[in-house]
Amino acid sequence: MNLTISIITVVKNNKEFIEDSIKSVLTQSYPNIEYIIVDGNSTDGTLDIIKKLASHSEYNTKISKWISESDSGIYDAMNKGINLSAGDVIGFLHSDDLFSGNDVIGKIAGKFILANVNVVYSDLVYVSRKNINKTIRYWKAGKFSENSLKFGWMPPHPTLFVRRSLYEKCGLFNIGLKVASDYDMTLRLLKNNPDSVYYLNEVLVIMRLGGRSNRSLKDVLIKSSEDYKVLNRNGFSFPAFTLLLKNIRKLNQFLKLTDR
Repeated sequence: MNLTISIITVVKNNKEFIEDSIKSVLTQSYPNIEYIIVDGNSTDGTLDIIKKLASHSEYNTKISKWISESDSGIYDAMNKGINLSAGDVIGFLHSDDLFSGNDVIGKIAGKFILANVNVVYSDLVYVSRKNINKTIRYWKAGKFSENSLKFGWMPPHPTLFVRRSLYEKCGLFNIGLKVASDYDMTLRLLKNNPDSVYYLNEVLVIMRLGGRSNRSLKDVLIKSSEDYKVLNRNGFSFPAFTLLLKNIRKLNQFLKLTDR
């Protein structure tokens, strides 16, 4: 397989979990990985961990690029990662997250090659921050169709791998949004590409609970407000209806725990 997969990790002040996330990438069995770490001038020891791994004899050749500098938030950092990358396909693994095994990228690359698609996504589980063996939510993504976006469907963004050519067509993340730019990007990537999306029906990403958009009632309200704006901007005729269904769908992530 000659397909190069660029994986981008953005981080700021997360010394507790950053090493686990980085090693989750470095231990992947797929050979053609470009790994990029974008740090936002961390001051808690995160940068020391990045430097340690980047200079480690076992890992130093597997970290392609890393930078540490101030940014305008997570989406600005993600844009920097995209601009630094050169792979055929781009994916993100955030500093709280892990791949479910060391063969994840190989599976994803195989689907891009065999199915000849522009986007591959999979299922995701949310786990306790302190105990990754304790599943809190199970995001069973299901198959994509163009109409599903209108009914509040969204794939887990951390599982989304996208060809570079599609990013070049759709543009970068909107840094004017605080918490919904990943939703905006997903809509832009998928809305006009319904026949070039592949669902890999298994859990490939483990995500620690406690994301920015769900920390408090205020954050939830900000997220809902931004989601509504994003739906409007992307031409959805009934954004309130779509947003309502999007939020209702989250309940199913808890119900799925009994189905596993």
